[in-house]
Amino acid sequence: MADEPLSAGAVARRLGVAVTTLRTWHQRYGLGPSQHVPGHHRRYTPADLARLEIMRKLTAEGVAPAEAARWAKQSPTASPGAEARLRAGRDGGGQTIPVGRAGPAARGLARAAMRLDSAAISDTIGRALAANGVIATWDGLLRPVLAGIGERHAATAGLIEVEHLMSRCVSEAFATVGRAGTPIGPARILLSCADEEQHTLPLEALAAALTEAGVAYRMLGARVPVAALIEAVNRTGPAAVAIWSHTRATADPGQLSALLGVPRRPLLVLAAGPGWRADTLPAGVVRPVDLAEAVSLALAVRDSLDQSPGS
Repeated sequence: MADEPLSAGAVARRLGVAVTTLRTWHQRYGLGPSQHVPGHHRRYTPADLARLEIMRKLTAEGVAPAEAARWAKQSPTASPGAEARLRAGRDGGGQTIPVGRAGPAARGLARAAMRLDSAAISDTIGRALAANGVIATWDGLLRPVLAGIGERHAATAGLIEVEHLMSRCVSEAFATVGRAGTPIGPARILLSCADEEQHTLPLEALAAALTEAGVAYRMLGARVPVAALIEAVNRTGPAAVAIWSHTRATADPGQLSALLGVPRRPLLVLAAGPGWRADTLPAGVVRPVDLAEAVSLALAVRDSLDQSPGS
Protein backbone atom coordinates (compact mmCIF):
# COMPACT_ATOMS: atom_id res chain seq x y z
CA MET A 1 0.00 0.00 0.00
CA ALA A 2 3.01 2.28 0.48
CA ASP A 3 3.37 2.59 -3.31
CA GLU A 4 -0.17 3.82 -3.88
CA PRO A 5 -0.45 7.30 -5.43
CA LEU A 6 -1.37 9.93 -2.85
CA SER A 7 -3.60 12.99 -2.82
CA ALA A 8 -2.22 16.44 -2.01
CA GLY A 9 -3.77 16.29 1.46
CA ALA A 10 -2.13 12.94 2.23
CA VAL A 11 1.27 14.17 1.05
CA ALA A 12 0.92 17.37 3.09
CA ARG A 13 0.22 15.35 6.23
CA ARG A 14 3.20 13.07 5.63
CA LEU A 15 5.58 15.96 5.07
CA GLY A 16 4.14 18.26 7.70
CA VAL A 17 3.51 21.13 5.28
CA ALA A 18 0.39 22.99 4.24
CA VAL A 19 -1.41 22.02 1.04
CA THR A 20 -0.85 25.58 -0.16
CA THR A 21 2.90 24.98 0.16
CA LEU A 22 2.62 21.96 -2.14
CA ARG A 23 0.75 24.07 -4.67
CA THR A 24 3.48 26.71 -4.54
CA TRP A 25 6.21 24.11 -5.06
CA HIS A 26 4.24 22.73 -7.99
CA GLN A 27 3.56 26.07 -9.66
CA ARG A 28 6.96 27.67 -9.08
CA TYR A 29 9.37 24.77 -9.21
CA GLY A 30 7.60 21.98 -11.09
CA LEU A 31 7.47 19.60 -8.11
CA GLY A 32 3.90 18.50 -8.68
CA PRO A 33 1.99 15.23 -8.96
CA SER A 34 2.96 13.23 -12.01
CA GLN A 35 0.20 10.61 -12.20
CA HIS A 36 -2.81 11.72 -14.18
CA VAL A 37 -5.97 9.69 -14.79
CA PRO A 38 -8.53 11.39 -17.07
CA GLY A 39 -11.44 12.72 -15.07
CA HIS A 40 -9.58 12.59 -11.77
CA HIS A 41 -7.28 14.83 -9.76
CA ARG A 42 -3.56 14.29 -10.26
CA ARG A 43 -1.86 12.04 -7.70
CA TYR A 44 1.61 12.01 -6.20
CA THR A 45 3.66 8.90 -6.91
CA PRO A 46 6.36 7.51 -4.56
CA ALA A 47 8.99 9.23 -6.72
CA ASP A 48 7.13 12.53 -6.39
CA LEU A 49 7.01 12.05 -2.62
CA ALA A 50 10.75 11.33 -2.47
CA ARG A 51 11.51 14.56 -4.33
CA LEU A 52 9.22 16.54 -2.06
CA GLU A 53 10.86 15.05 1.01
CA ILE A 54 14.22 16.35 -0.27
CA MET A 55 12.62 19.73 -0.92
CA ARG A 56 11.23 19.86 2.60
CA LYS A 57 14.50 18.80 4.23
CA LEU A 58 16.61 21.31 2.34
CA THR A 59 14.27 24.27 2.75
CA ALA A 60 13.98 23.50 6.47
CA GLU A 61 17.78 23.58 6.60
CA GLY A 62 17.82 27.05 5.07
CA VAL A 63 18.55 26.22 1.44
CA ALA A 64 16.82 28.63 -0.97
CA PRO A 65 13.66 27.03 -2.42
CA ALA A 66 14.85 27.31 -6.03
CA GLU A 67 18.15 25.62 -5.17
CA ALA A 68 16.41 22.97 -3.10
CA ALA A 69 14.03 22.24 -5.98
CA ARG A 70 16.98 21.87 -8.36
CA TRP A 71 18.56 19.22 -6.12
CA ALA A 72 15.22 17.50 -5.60
CA LYS A 73 14.62 17.13 -9.32
CA GLN A 74 18.16 16.01 -10.12
CA SER A 75 18.48 13.04 -7.80
CA PRO A 76 16.42 10.69 -5.62
CA THR A 77 18.74 11.67 -2.77
CA ALA A 78 19.92 15.07 -1.64
CA SER A 79 23.46 16.30 -2.14
CA PRO A 80 26.10 14.64 0.06
CA GLY A 81 26.80 17.90 1.86
CA ALA A 82 23.16 18.56 2.53
CA GLU A 83 22.59 15.02 3.77
CA ALA A 84 25.58 15.35 6.11
CA ARG A 85 24.19 18.55 7.57
CA LEU A 86 20.76 17.01 7.97
CA ARG A 87 22.24 13.91 9.61
CA ALA A 88 24.23 16.04 12.06
CA GLY A 89 21.08 17.86 13.04
CA ARG A 90 19.20 14.63 13.64
CA ASP A 91 21.89 12.95 15.66
CA GLY A 92 23.15 15.50 18.12
CA GLY A 93 21.77 18.97 17.92
CA GLY A 94 18.25 18.55 19.20
CA GLN A 95 17.00 19.63 15.79
CA THR A 96 14.18 17.09 15.65
CA ILE A 97 11.27 16.42 17.97
CA PRO A 98 10.93 12.79 19.12
CA VAL A 99 7.38 11.43 18.93
CA GLY A 100 7.95 7.81 19.94
CA ARG A 101 5.68 5.38 18.14
CA ALA A 102 3.23 8.03 16.98
CA GLY A 103 2.21 7.84 13.35
CA PRO A 104 3.11 9.84 10.24
CA ALA A 105 0.76 12.71 11.09
CA ALA A 106 2.57 13.30 14.40
CA ARG A 107 5.95 13.18 12.69
CA GLY A 108 4.75 15.65 10.10
CA LEU A 109 3.38 17.93 12.81
CA ALA A 110 6.70 17.77 14.65
CA ARG A 111 8.55 18.80 11.50
CA ALA A 112 6.14 21.68 10.94
CA ALA A 113 6.65 22.79 14.54
CA MET A 114 10.43 22.82 14.10
CA ARG A 115 10.01 25.03 11.02
CA LEU A 116 7.64 27.32 12.97
CA ASP A 117 5.18 26.74 10.13
CA SER A 118 1.97 27.83 11.81
CA ALA A 119 -0.12 27.29 8.68
CA ALA A 120 0.92 23.64 8.41
CA ILE A 121 0.51 23.12 12.17
CA SER A 122 -3.01 24.53 12.15
CA ASP A 123 -3.93 22.62 9.00
CA THR A 124 -2.75 19.31 10.44
CA ILE A 125 -4.56 19.82 13.74
CA GLY A 126 -7.75 20.99 12.05
CA ARG A 127 -7.84 17.97 9.75
CA ALA A 128 -7.28 15.61 12.67
CA LEU A 129 -10.02 17.18 14.77
CA ALA A 130 -12.48 16.99 11.88
CA ALA A 131 -11.63 13.37 11.09
CA ASN A 132 -11.00 11.87 14.52
CA GLY A 133 -12.41 14.14 17.20
CA VAL A 134 -10.77 15.79 20.20
CA ILE A 135 -9.75 12.78 22.29
CA ALA A 136 -8.07 10.83 19.48
CA THR A 137 -6.35 13.99 18.21
CA TRP A 138 -5.04 14.80 21.68
CA ASP A 139 -3.81 11.29 22.44
CA GLY A 140 -2.47 10.28 19.04
CA LEU A 141 -1.24 13.56 17.58
CA LEU A 142 -0.81 16.43 20.04
CA ARG A 143 0.44 14.75 23.18
CA PRO A 144 3.36 12.97 21.47
CA VAL A 145 4.54 16.19 19.83
CA LEU A 146 4.12 18.33 22.94
CA ALA A 147 5.90 15.72 25.04
CA GLY A 148 8.70 15.57 22.47
CA ILE A 149 9.12 19.35 22.61
CA GLY A 150 9.31 19.13 26.40
CA GLU A 151 11.91 16.38 26.16
CA ARG A 152 14.08 18.40 23.80
CA HIS A 153 13.74 21.49 25.97
CA ALA A 154 14.83 19.53 29.03
CA ALA A 155 17.89 18.27 27.16
CA THR A 156 18.91 21.48 25.39
CA ALA A 157 17.11 24.37 27.16
CA GLY A 158 15.90 25.32 23.68
CA LEU A 159 12.72 25.14 21.58
CA ILE A 160 10.93 27.74 23.71
CA GLU A 161 9.76 29.49 20.55
CA VAL A 162 8.55 26.15 19.17
CA GLU A 163 6.59 25.40 22.34
CA HIS A 164 4.97 28.86 22.34
CA LEU A 165 3.92 28.69 18.70
CA MET A 166 2.67 25.13 19.01
CA SER A 167 0.67 25.99 22.13
CA ARG A 168 -0.91 28.94 20.40
CA CYS A 169 -1.95 26.84 17.41
CA VAL A 170 -3.39 24.11 19.63
CA SER A 171 -5.38 26.65 21.66
CA GLU A 172 -6.79 28.22 18.50
CA ALA A 173 -7.76 24.81 17.13
CA PHE A 174 -9.56 23.85 20.34
CA ALA A 175 -11.37 27.18 20.31
CA THR A 176 -12.86 26.32 16.92
CA VAL A 177 -14.38 23.20 18.47
CA GLY A 178 -16.11 25.48 20.95
CA ARG A 179 -17.48 27.67 18.18
CA ALA A 180 -18.91 24.71 16.28
CA GLY A 181 -21.93 24.53 18.59
CA THR A 182 -23.11 25.59 22.03
CA PRO A 183 -23.88 22.76 24.47
CA ILE A 184 -27.40 22.72 25.80
CA GLY A 185 -28.10 23.08 29.52
CA PRO A 186 -26.37 24.65 32.52
CA ALA A 187 -22.61 24.61 32.99
CA ARG A 188 -22.28 21.81 35.53
CA ILE A 189 -18.55 21.25 35.12
CA LEU A 190 -15.90 23.65 36.47
CA LEU A 191 -12.37 23.45 35.06
CA SER A 192 -9.42 25.01 36.83
CA CYS A 193 -5.65 24.83 37.06
CA ALA A 194 -4.15 24.34 40.49
CA ASP A 195 -2.67 27.29 42.33
CA GLU A 196 0.45 28.52 40.44
CA GLU A 197 -0.09 25.96 37.65
CA GLN A 198 0.44 27.60 34.25
CA HIS A 199 0.02 24.63 31.86
CA THR A 200 -3.47 25.01 30.45
CA LEU A 201 -3.42 23.01 27.20
CA PRO A 202 -4.57 19.70 28.77
CA LEU A 203 -7.42 21.58 30.43
CA GLU A 204 -8.28 23.18 27.09
CA ALA A 205 -8.33 19.70 25.57
CA LEU A 206 -10.80 18.59 28.24
CA ALA A 207 -12.93 21.67 27.58
CA ALA A 208 -12.98 20.98 23.83
CA ALA A 209 -13.83 17.31 24.40
CA LEU A 210 -16.71 18.29 26.70
CA THR A 211 -18.01 20.72 24.11
CA GLU A 212 -17.80 18.02 21.47
CA ALA A 213 -19.85 15.77 23.77
CA GLY A 214 -22.44 18.50 24.32
CA VAL A 215 -21.49 19.24 27.94
CA ALA A 216 -21.41 22.85 29.10
CA TYR A 217 -18.57 23.94 31.39
CA ARG A 218 -16.89 26.94 33.01
CA MET A 219 -13.15 27.44 32.58
CA LEU A 220 -11.17 29.41 35.16
CA GLY A 221 -7.79 28.86 33.49
CA ALA A 222 -4.26 29.08 34.86
CA ARG A 223 -2.98 29.82 38.38
CA VAL A 224 -6.23 29.82 40.33
CA PRO A 225 -5.71 30.44 44.07
CA VAL A 226 -7.60 28.14 46.40
CA ALA A 227 -9.73 30.99 47.75
CA ALA A 228 -10.81 31.98 44.26
CA LEU A 229 -11.65 28.38 43.36
CA ILE A 230 -13.75 27.97 46.50
CA GLU A 231 -15.57 31.23 45.77
CA ALA A 232 -16.36 30.05 42.24
CA VAL A 233 -17.69 26.72 43.55
CA ASN A 234 -19.87 28.38 46.16
CA ARG A 235 -21.30 30.82 43.62
CA THR A 236 -22.01 28.38 40.79
CA GLY A 237 -22.57 25.02 42.52
CA PRO A 238 -20.97 22.78 39.88
CA ALA A 239 -21.67 19.05 39.91
CA ALA A 240 -18.04 18.28 39.03
CA VAL A 241 -14.74 20.12 39.38
CA ALA A 242 -11.53 19.18 37.56
CA ILE A 243 -8.26 20.63 38.87
CA TRP A 244 -5.22 20.27 36.63
CA SER A 245 -1.67 19.97 37.97
CA HIS A 246 1.23 19.34 35.61
CA THR A 247 4.01 19.12 38.21
CA ARG A 248 4.45 18.01 41.80
CA ALA A 249 5.26 21.60 42.75
CA THR A 250 1.67 22.69 42.09
CA ALA A 251 -0.08 19.53 43.33
CA ASP A 252 -0.87 20.49 46.92
CA PRO A 253 -3.53 18.06 48.23
CA GLY A 254 -4.72 20.82 50.54
CA GLN A 255 -6.43 22.41 47.55
CA LEU A 256 -8.52 19.29 47.13
CA SER A 257 -9.31 19.02 50.85
CA ALA A 258 -10.49 22.62 50.87
CA LEU A 259 -12.73 21.93 47.89
CA LEU A 260 -14.28 18.91 49.61
CA GLY A 261 -15.13 21.05 52.63
CA VAL A 262 -17.24 23.69 50.90
CA PRO A 263 -20.97 23.90 51.74
CA ARG A 264 -21.97 23.12 48.13
CA ARG A 265 -19.58 20.22 47.70
CA PRO A 266 -19.39 18.91 44.12
CA LEU A 267 -20.53 15.38 43.43
CA LEU A 268 -17.25 14.69 41.64
CA VAL A 269 -13.77 16.11 42.19
CA LEU A 270 -11.16 15.18 39.60
CA ALA A 271 -7.44 15.51 40.29
CA ALA A 272 -6.26 15.64 36.69
CA GLY A 273 -2.69 15.62 35.50
CA PRO A 274 0.66 13.97 36.28
CA GLY A 275 1.40 16.29 39.20
CA TRP A 276 -1.00 14.55 41.56
CA ARG A 277 0.16 11.48 43.48
CA ALA A 278 -2.52 8.88 44.03
CA ASP A 279 -1.32 8.11 47.57
CA THR A 280 -1.74 11.74 48.68
CA LEU A 281 -5.27 12.34 47.39
CA PRO A 282 -8.05 12.88 49.96
CA ALA A 283 -10.81 10.29 50.10
CA GLY A 284 -13.49 11.01 47.56
CA VAL A 285 -11.17 12.49 44.92
CA VAL A 286 -10.84 10.65 41.59
CA ARG A 287 -7.64 10.74 39.50
CA PRO A 288 -8.53 10.03 35.85
CA VAL A 289 -5.83 8.20 33.92
CA ASP A 290 -6.39 10.09 30.66
CA LEU A 291 -8.61 12.52 28.80
CA ALA A 292 -11.09 9.87 27.75
CA GLU A 293 -11.72 8.83 31.36
CA ALA A 294 -12.11 12.44 32.50
CA VAL A 295 -14.75 13.03 29.83
CA SER A 296 -16.49 9.74 30.68
CA LEU A 297 -16.70 10.67 34.36
CA ALA A 298 -18.06 14.12 33.55
CA LEU A 299 -20.68 12.60 31.26
CA ALA A 300 -21.71 10.16 33.99
CA VAL A 301 -22.30 13.01 36.42
CA ARG A 302 -24.29 14.96 33.85
CA ASP A 303 -26.42 11.96 32.98
CA SER A 304 -27.13 11.16 36.62
CA LEU A 305 -28.37 14.71 37.20
CA ASP A 306 -30.48 14.65 34.05
CA GLN A 307 -32.16 11.45 35.21
CA SER A 308 -32.80 12.58 38.80
CA PRO A 309 -36.44 13.49 39.65
CA GLY A 310 -35.66 17.11 40.49
CA SER A 311 -33.60 17.89 37.38
